[in-house]
Amino acid sequence: MIYQQIDSNKRKTYFIFVIFFIILAALGSFIGYFFINNIWYGIILSLVIALVYALITYFQSTSIVMQMNGAKKLEAEKDAPDLWHIVEDLTMVADIPMPEIYMINDPSPNAFATGRDPEHAAVAVTSGLYEMMDREELEGVLAHEISHVKNFDIRVSTISVALSSAIILICTLIGNAYRFVWPGFNDRDNESNSGWMVIRLVLWLVGLVFMILGPFIANLVQLAISRNREYLADVSGAELTRNPQGLINALEKLEKNEEPMKKVDDASAALYISDPQKKRKSFAGWFDTHPPLDKRIEALKKTFM
Repeated sequence: MIYQQIDSNKRKTYFIFVIFFIILAALGSFIGYFFINNIWYGIILSLVIALVYALITYFQSTSIVMQMNGAKKLEAEKDAPDLWHIVEDLTMVADIPMPEIYMINDPSPNAFATGRDPEHAAVAVTSGLYEMMDREELEGVLAHEISHVKNFDIRVSTISVALSSAIILICTLIGNAYRFVWPGFNDRDNESNSGWMVIRLVLWLVGLVFMILGPFIANLVQLAISRNREYLADVSGAELTRNPQGLINALEKLEKNEEPMKKVDDASAALYISDPQKKRKSFAGWFDTHPPLDKRIEALKKTFM
């Protein structure tokens, strides 16, 4: 089952590239038609911006994501010895390299893993999680994150974060452009011409829509990653520790916590073990970045109890 998920995640990487290419091509067409007067130039410009942004994010994913979320690297075992030992033991059992360990100074309990592969991975926990959980619960949470690393979930997530951030950037540029388009026509363009007035209105409205829907579009793209990866990471994490009750207890504590994190980057919010922003559930849960914690707890109990 685990190896099937690894293969599935590798296939999803290519699928995500196709989906993002379609979205970026559509955005580029809009830029080319309205601002450059050449659709193909617009598509090329959009793809180049996204490619450069995505490559930088992909190869520097750990430092970028950690910086965006205010995480600080633990340089030595002495900084948090029990945390260090748990990660060390889990990676030995999982047979993967030791990831970098980060701490986020935030009272809200949470954790995530990031990186492009097990050889370039990192895990982060908040100070709230570190203080709230006992050793078994902390071990359960970290096993969940180590499972994301071992199963190559982090690669899919990193690509998703990188490209969705690029889409937000491009949408923001388009949205901001309408501010210059509306007053920016020269005197000849400002002549009384109903055609130009219609173009102005269309550009203004479309730019406004893109600026508003940019984050929503990026969120929908991130949902291309199956939410089942969280369920699988729960199961494989419990198998890693051979103590499902530790993770169950940890998830129950996370479910009771209603305090959102102070600093969370929107593009990386889906990386966390539970929703760091504590958003209200969307209609039928279609647009949620995380599966409900109660259902994850129930699934663990059905699997192991």
